Amino acid sequence: MFDLEENRKKVQSALLIGIQHPKMTRQESEYLLAELAELTRNLDIPIVGEMIIKLRKPTPAFLVGKGKLEEIISIIQEQKIDVIIFDEELSPAQQRNWERESKIAVIDRQEVIIDIFSERAQTKEAVLQVALARMQYSLPRLTRAWTHLSRQRGGGTGARGQGETQLEADRRMINDRIAITKKELKEVIKHRHVQRSKRIRRPVPTISIVGYTNAGKSSLLNKLTQSDALAEDKLFATLDPTTRRLDLDKSQHVLLTDTVGFVRRLPHRLVDAFKATLEEAVVADLLIHLVDVSNPEFESHFETTESVLAEIGATENPRLLVFNKIDNFGDEGTLSRIKLLHKDALYISAATGEGLEALKEDISTVLNAKLAPSRIVIPHDRYDIISKLHCSGGIRHQETEDDGVHIEGLFPESVQGIIAPFIVSQ
Repeated sequence: MFDLEENRKKVQSALLIGIQHPKMTRQESEYLLAELAELTRNLDIPIVGEMIIKLRKPTPAFLVGKGKLEEIISIIQEQKIDVIIFDEELSPAQQRNWERESKIAVIDRQEVIIDIFSERAQTKEAVLQVALARMQYSLPRLTRAWTHLSRQRGGGTGARGQGETQLEADRRMINDRIAITKKELKEVIKHRHVQRSKRIRRPVPTISIVGYTNAGKSSLLNKLTQSDALAEDKLFATLDPTTRRLDLDKSQHVLLTDTVGFVRRLPHRLVDAFKATLEEAVVADLLIHLVDVSNPEFESHFETTESVLAEIGATENPRLLVFNKIDNFGDEGTLSRIKLLHKDALYISAATGEGLEALKEDISTVLNAKLAPSRIVIPHDRYDIISKLHCSGGIRHQETEDDGVHIEGLFPESVQGIIAPFIVSQ
C-alpha cells in the first residue's frame, strides 16, 4: 500500500479524477469531486488538475476504458504528476494495474479519508479503530509494495522467491497486528460501555448533535455551552465525541455531545470503526440534526446523515432539524423558499448566535414532553434525594417548610422510583 501519510511531503502534484456514472448528473459528480479536492487540500497535497470521466460501464482492469487510460497517462507525463487520486473506490487489482501503467502512486478516496482519520483521532479507541481500518484496507493491497521483487522469483511452478516470502511474512504480521488491535479494542469498548452505563443511570437528559461533516456541530456546541472544543472550517475537524453541560435555564441542564460528521462515500469500514461516537446518537434522548443550509448540496447531506442514522438504529430518537449558517446566505429569496419547504426546521447561525434561544426553548419543549410533572415533599433528613433531583435539572420550584422540602418539577423516569414515596400530587 502507498503510505500516503509517510509520502505526503514528497507529493508536489496530484491529479483528481471524478467518475460520472449513468444515473448521476454532471452537477452531482462535480460536487463530489469538489469534496474530494477539499479532503485532499486538508492533507496539504497540491492539486494541479481535475477531470471528470463519464463512465457507461466500469472495466475490471482499470475502471475506465483504454482510451481514457492513455489520455490520463499522457497528462501525468506532460505535467510530471506525482499521484492520481480517484473519487471512486478502486479494487486492489485496479490500483496495481494503474500503478504499473502510470509508474506513479494511484490512490482512491478511501485512502485519503483513512489518512485524515489517522491524523485527527485523539482518544485511544479512535486511534485503535483507525489503525484497524488502515490494516484491513492494506492487507489485500500488499502486493503493491512488493512488485519490485517479482523478478527474483525464478524457478518452475510452485517455486518461492524472495518477494513471495516477504509478502507472506508481511501478511502474517498484519494479520497478527489486526488480531491484537481487535483484542485491545474489545477492552477499550468494554470500558466505554461501563462509563456510558454510569452516565445513562444519571438522571440527566442527553442530546447528540449529528450531521454532515463541516455543518458546524463543534461551533454550535461551543456557542451553546461557552466551551472551546476544536472547531475548524475543514472536513472531519473532530473525530472523537465531545460532551459538555448545557444550561437550558436556571433549573434545567442537559449533556450535549458533538459527534463525528458524515460524508458521502464514507468507507464502510470507517462507519463501523466509529460506532463509538455514533453510539452516542443511539442512546441520546434527543438528536439535533444540523445541516449547513448555505451549502448547495445540503439536501444530499441531509439524506446521507439520515441513511447512516437508520443504519445504526437511531431513527426512533426524537429529533430537531436545524439549518445552520444562515448568516452565509446572501440570497434571501432562496432562503425564504427553503423555509417554505422545511417549515418545521429551525434556522440558526452558530457563528452569530441568531436563533439559539429559540433552539434552547425547543430542546426544553421536546425533553419536557417526556417528563412527568410532580409535587413532592422530601423529609429534612433526605437531602441526598434533593441532591439527585438537582442533578436531574428538573426542579422548577423549591421551598423549605416545617414538614420538609416542598418541590415542584418535571422529572425523568430514572428518578421516579426514588421520589415515588414522597409524591403529593402528579
